[in-house]
Amino acid sequence: MSAPAAAPRPDAIDPADWRDWRWQMQQRVRDAEALGAWLRPTDDERRAIERLAERFHFVITPYYASLMDPDDPGCPIRRQVVPACAELADPAGLADPLDEVAHSPVKNVVRVYPDRIAFCVNNECALYCRFCLRKRMLGEPEWAMKKRELEEALAWIRRTPEIRDVLLTGGDPLVFSDDKLDWLLGELRAIPHVELLRLGTRLPVTLPFRVTDELCRVLERHHPVWLNTHFNHPRELTAEAAEACERLLRAGVPVGNQSVLLAGINDDPETMRALCEGLVRMRVRPYYCYQAQLLEGTAHFRVPVEQGIALFKALRGRTSGFAIPQYVLDTPHGKVPLAHPWWRGRDGDDVLVETPDGRVWREPNPL
Repeated sequence: MSAPAAAPRPDAIDPADWRDWRWQMQQRVRDAEALGAWLRPTDDERRAIERLAERFHFVITPYYASLMDPDDPGCPIRRQVVPACAELADPAGLADPLDEVAHSPVKNVVRVYPDRIAFCVNNECALYCRFCLRKRMLGEPEWAMKKRELEEALAWIRRTPEIRDVLLTGGDPLVFSDDKLDWLLGELRAIPHVELLRLGTRLPVTLPFRVTDELCRVLERHHPVWLNTHFNHPRELTAEAAEACERLLRAGVPVGNQSVLLAGINDDPETMRALCEGLVRMRVRPYYCYQAQLLEGTAHFRVPVEQGIALFKALRGRTSGFAIPQYVLDTPHGKVPLAHPWWRGRDGDDVLVETPDGRVWREPNPL
């Protein structure tokens, strides 16, 4: 089996700059003019960039931009990050489909389960995915976390002894400097009842140069630390991404993958199989594949749940069992496997599932 190919690097960019994650962050694509250096924007993309400027900005790292097909607007990399006018046509989409604000005892701490939390430590990412669950937060000043607010969240965790598992997410925790991340992990590790620290980050996919030897030494100091990243398509499995995952693994950090089932990107068995088998070759465990949320501006990404069930059924017996992720629907009452006995069927345009607390959740999901 051949090794993953390296991402293309424009000749005009110094190789040392290209591999510098801070340079990549400084040079991110933020407007149609900068995007034109990487692809030929369609009229639809240009209109979307202009019309969506105040609703959900777009930001793309040069590294990830280099993976896009400049001539194909249907490119599965391009569609994940370049705005489209389809985002304006979603009457059912919600700003907060998992009701996270109602589950927040303090700012940016989300508690759905008794023993674990999602701690949204910032509101910035290396790039903005068009299907981002927290697009209401990204880049918006009121969702930024000052150090005082991080300390208030830490104080809440200290006085809540049921919490044994803390997921650092955002935004993206790896946008933090090494020193700031070291401080935060150290504060959490000093809490006796916190057993497990997890990082939810897409930077191994969108900016793999962030995973430096120095970062890995920080993570090693705070074990057990686990990390889940977010590959959605085989084209993202580059040599640079493999190198980032290998560094994490050598530092003793288990790496899993949580993808999202996206129409026209990875919603066919061949693409999903290539993605999952490529992940396994990189020693990254395919963990979850999420049904796309009922999130504003994402109707064009959502697939019927039955199609997703059929997709993962088609993989069974055709690849290694541990290469098949669990297909799940996230709800305000917890994650639900889209399989028996949780799956209750369909009622018209809605699917019905049983949540971990015994409720029946009704999710709009038209056929």
